[in-house]
Amino acid sequence: MKKLFTYFIQGLLLIAPLGLTVLIVYRIFMFTDGILSTYLEEHFEIKTPGLGILILFIFLVLLGMIGETILAKPLKNLINRILQKTPFLKLIYSSINDLFSAFIGKERKFHRPVMMLLNKENNLWKIGFVTQDLPILIGENQLITVYCPFSYGFAGEIYFVPAANIKPLEVPPSEAMKFIISGGVSGIDFNTIQ
Repeated sequence: MKKLFTYFIQGLLLIAPLGLTVLIVYRIFMFTDGILSTYLEEHFEIKTPGLGILILFIFLVLLGMIGETILAKPLKNLINRILQKTPFLKLIYSSINDLFSAFIGKERKFHRPVMMLLNKENNLWKIGFVTQDLPILIGENQLITVYCPFSYGFAGEIYFVPAANIKPLEVPPSEAMKFIISGGVSGIDFNTIQ
């Protein structure tokens, strides 16, 4: 009976990640496709799975193209002026905008993974990402801003660390983030620390 339970657990470990991935992708697909498919069915009597996603993709590409032109600047300036006068909306919008820009924008912030020494006495290290190019000067100390995400989430903490306590990781940022988010389960080559 114990051997049967062991096989059950091994089978579960083999199928659960794949099954959950398929389920999540399916749910995202159905939700995204459903945004426009209901409208298309009601008004145009078109029922084609995936058409809603295709239309949404084309719309976002066109919006991105327009956003790169000179036509979008007055609109961006108007939105910024409105947000400057409404502090609560400004806080929400700027936080979300900064988060998206940090991960997928032109000015990505999580592109320099590092190891930082937190405690010399116990040789305690933590993985993070340098988020500011210029050091912060506090007295005679030059401190580097390092963001350390938590495992199994996207929250994290900011540390201000002396430059001498930071060692660059020569791994792709996505691998470092995957290592942190997975709680250290996914592998990373620590021999790349300089």
